[in-house]
Amino acid sequence: MPETAQSAAAATSSMRPHVRPARPGELDTIADLHAAAFPPHAVWTRQAFADLLATPGTFALVCGPQGEDDVLAGFILMRVAGTEAEVLTIAVDPAGRRQGAGRGLVLGGITACLAAGCTSVFLEVAADNDAARALYASLGFETAGTRKAYYRRPEGGAVDGIVMRWSADADQSQNL
Repeated sequence: MPETAQSAAAATSSMRPHVRPARPGELDTIADLHAAAFPPHAVWTRQAFADLLATPGTFALVCGPQGEDDVLAGFILMRVAGTEAEVLTIAVDPAGRRQGAGRGLVLGGITACLAAGCTSVFLEVAADNDAARALYASLGFETAGTRKAYYRRPEGGAVDGIVMRWSADADQSQNL
């Protein structure tokens, strides 16, 4: 995790839910949240998260109810490389969606990336994930490209992946 991610996450602590850096002992919970939020064929293992978090520039933020650090509602995993960052994955417990956890995590991630010197953040989202696309657009992300038939569906077929970009240069301060 970039050194500034902890202080940036602390800057979002007044938000509900509470966003903070993930702790090493929370990998099982992170993997469980991912499994609850994604279809079985797309679930990442605890080891996959451990391997990614061992990579320089990669960090995770988690969120949960204010004052309840041991209860996690979601997480975001990000990687910083120079002046760019990417959201590797984000997951919110399906039972806790539409309560601000996703917004808080993305805002916390952007804040941490800005503190680390990033000027843009990229992410990818399935074209049929209307709720996530609306959230990202409301935070200033814009479509940057399309990956045709990127997400395979277990029932057959595939859905495009929409690449979205947030830019500090685009005066997104009103969205933070």
